[in-house]
Amino acid sequence: MSKDLVPSHLLVPAGTGSLDAYIAEVNKIPVLTLEEEQAFARAYADDGDIEAARRMVLAHLRFVVHVAKGYTGYGLALGDLIQEGNIGLMKAVKRFDPDHGVRLVSFAVHWIRAEMHEFILRNWRIVKVATTKAQRKLFFNLRKSKKRLGWLSHDEVNAVAKDLGVKPEVVLEMESRLSGQDVGFDLPDNADDEKPYVAPVAFLESKIDDPEDTVSAEDLEEHNNTLLYRGLDELDDRSQDIIRSRWLQDKKVTLQTLADRYGVSAERIRQLEANALKKMHASITA
Repeated sequence: MSKDLVPSHLLVPAGTGSLDAYIAEVNKIPVLTLEEEQAFARAYADDGDIEAARRMVLAHLRFVVHVAKGYTGYGLALGDLIQEGNIGLMKAVKRFDPDHGVRLVSFAVHWIRAEMHEFILRNWRIVKVATTKAQRKLFFNLRKSKKRLGWLSHDEVNAVAKDLGVKPEVVLEMESRLSGQDVGFDLPDNADDEKPYVAPVAFLESKIDDPEDTVSAEDLEEHNNTLLYRGLDELDDRSQDIIRSRWLQDKKVTLQTLADRYGVSAERIRQLEANALKKMHASITA
């Protein structure tokens, strides 16, 4: 799904002066009823109806604003957070399945927050403070706790470590990094010529084309491909074709196209797809 689904002025709130106008504009867009949401979701899932997807995105822009306001304490522009959240919303609309029995807003919140989290971690500090899933969870939970508690006591460190499933040393390290200040990489304006200043950038090790990273990435890709094709081999020919057409091609084939190909209903294709994915998941995780 591309950003062309919605007007650019609603997708990207540009500038502080226009942000209030943007929020007022998206709040005017009516919220969808359950029946409308289901109809639009099926139109997009079955027929690739871009207009239906656009309507779902527009109706939930106000929710992105609501979520973004909860992350304003990181010193990043609200407009940028909204923009990232809108990208997450579009990803959610693309993957939303109306048959799962949940509203789009409940499904989309995870995608919206994920995009905002990535943006915060990329931009909050020059040096990344969280690179693993556990560290990211610790980053957001610990920063929230420090707003309330300040520096953590020994017992509080142990409690946080136990709650998040990490070692106390990891909590202490993250607390120290959160409390530290970034150091400029370039020569300061008031540098004294008689006392040469060596900027931290001079000591950075280049990680470009690191052989270890390259080999690790190739091994991971090969491993994932092996699992994928092992799962496909467990399926019959029709199910394999459905999965390849729906998930492994650059251009996604609609349910109706496959229904016409096999002389069955689109709902039957949806059922076959769901069963095939379950079989693949069981095979891959076995």
